[in-house]
Amino acid sequence: MLQANRTKLYFLLFFVIFSKGWGVGPPGMVWIPSGEFVMGTDAKECRTDERPAHRVKLDGFWMDATPVTNRQFKEFVEATNYITTAEKPPALDELMSQVPPGTPPPSQEALVAASLVFEPTKGPVSLSNPAAWWKWKPGANWRHPLGPGSSIEGKEDHPVVHVSWFDACAYAKWAKKRLPTEAEWEYAALGGKEPLFVWGDEEFSEEHPQANIWQGAFPYKSTKAKGVHGTTPVKTYKPNAYGLYDMAGNVWQWCEDYYHALYYKEAAKADCTNPQGPAASFDPQEPFAIKRVQRGGSFLCHPSYCKGYRIKARMKTSPDTSLNHTGFRCVMSPTMLST
Repeated sequence: MLQANRTKLYFLLFFVIFSKGWGVGPPGMVWIPSGEFVMGTDAKECRTDERPAHRVKLDGFWMDATPVTNRQFKEFVEATNYITTAEKPPALDELMSQVPPGTPPPSQEALVAASLVFEPTKGPVSLSNPAAWWKWKPGANWRHPLGPGSSIEGKEDHPVVHVSWFDACAYAKWAKKRLPTEAEWEYAALGGKEPLFVWGDEEFSEEHPQANIWQGAFPYKSTKAKGVHGTTPVKTYKPNAYGLYDMAGNVWQWCEDYYHALYYKEAAKADCTNPQGPAASFDPQEPFAIKRVQRGGSFLCHPSYCKGYRIKARMKTSPDTSLNHTGFRCVMSPTMLST
């Protein structure tokens, strides 16, 4: 009888420790406990696709404490000889499938291995035309974030950039992890509270910055030290209440989910327990393009243009797109430890 009670006690103790993630999580990951939260928002400044606010329940999971770094991604590439999307010429048929019928194809000169790189404008421009500051740059990729001649030397602890959704999935599979669902990402960013931003409710301060976003006049004047703009080491700014770094700013982060402009409206009518996102993608602005969700904002966000560092803010991007402000982080479900 004593032995049976002792076995039961050990089992209960193990269950408590395991369920809370104490001491059993993978290195570099933080346990996010199960719970219920309000996803989305009905606030005045929210965008249409962030409505309506609706309740979601989630099981606990582990999340990378930081976005995946150049050092970590390099280890993956060296182990697998993986070639990223940006390092391969784009396929013409895939490009044309994402645009309206009758759209003229790009020139052959444009079908080279390249990626999108931010370049400051020389002065004020219309903020409705991102093409003014994004450049399709041949030779730009995760090893050369600003194009040929640039490198990640000395930036091993910066988040890896120029990764497509496909690249992020490949890394996650190799690491025996997965990308977070959009619900998991938002829940983790909240840190068990209901703040507007990962650091609290106060607005961003250029005097005492809480995250790596644009400081100055976007997109032409940076007031950061020596006018520097770009990524910063992943633990430069304070973590949120769960111990997660860079859940706001630095780099946009891929989620597993398809993007659908009306998804929240449908989700509000359903039982939202561990939601996996919509079954298909739809963006009315680009109805022929398949898109995935990104979260968190980047070093290019600024209140005058993109307040993507709000916890509730959403971004959508085609999965084959890579830019020098896009990265990712991974998660693990408890069941994945045994696989």
